[in-house]
Amino acid sequence: MIRTAMATREGTAADNADAARVYVLADGTVGAALVDGIGHGPRTSATAPLLAEAAARYTAHRGALAGLLSAALLVADTGADGDEANAVGVVAYTGWPGGIRVAWVGDCRAYGYDGHRLTQHSTDQTMGQWLRRYGPPVEIAAHYDDWVRVSLHSATVATTRELDIIEPLVILTSDGVHDQVPHDRLETLTRRHADDPQTLANALVAAAQPDDEGYRDDATAIVIHR
Repeated sequence: MIRTAMATREGTAADNADAARVYVLADGTVGAALVDGIGHGPRTSATAPLLAEAAARYTAHRGALAGLLSAALLVADTGADGDEANAVGVVAYTGWPGGIRVAWVGDCRAYGYDGHRLTQHSTDQTMGQWLRRYGPPVEIAAHYDDWVRVSLHSATVATTRELDIIEPLVILTSDGVHDQVPHDRLETLTRRHADDPQTLANALVAAAQPDDEGYRDDATAIVIHR
């Protein structure tokens, strides 16, 4: 039995550029997708739900990698006016025998919870994370965390990451959640609400607080409980 839940909250900038969708096949296979639009504005906020819907449906039918890349085709071209929307995203597929298969581009994240510990399984595809890997001081790398190295517009088989999560509880988040809520707080909320996916999704999104300048990003979460 698989239970799913979604929650989203608009940030302090106009128009929610996040979107989340879950699609369930007749045999119970679930495809879930979370998309975080790059920037804000009517075009981005209108395109993000389309990308999430396509990614969730394709993922349920064809698996995580195929689902994410199929949705990415919708924004692979800049458009006639050169101003097509772009986004990052993460998908989850429950039809994989080794666990829940996830695929992502950019800085959306996938976590697994085993009943005791919340583990971040994805790795942000940002310049900040790349710099941390190769040695510059952490305070320098942090300045580049908003520089996304791979997006849906540029996603390929080679640049899209995927892995299996074996824990029974999987959480997908946009950076409006994990960038503004410390990991220990995420873990505490997960432990407290692990048996109620919708309450957990709501709590994760509600926990995001404004930064020192009063800015709070759009925050979105999907919870999948096997």
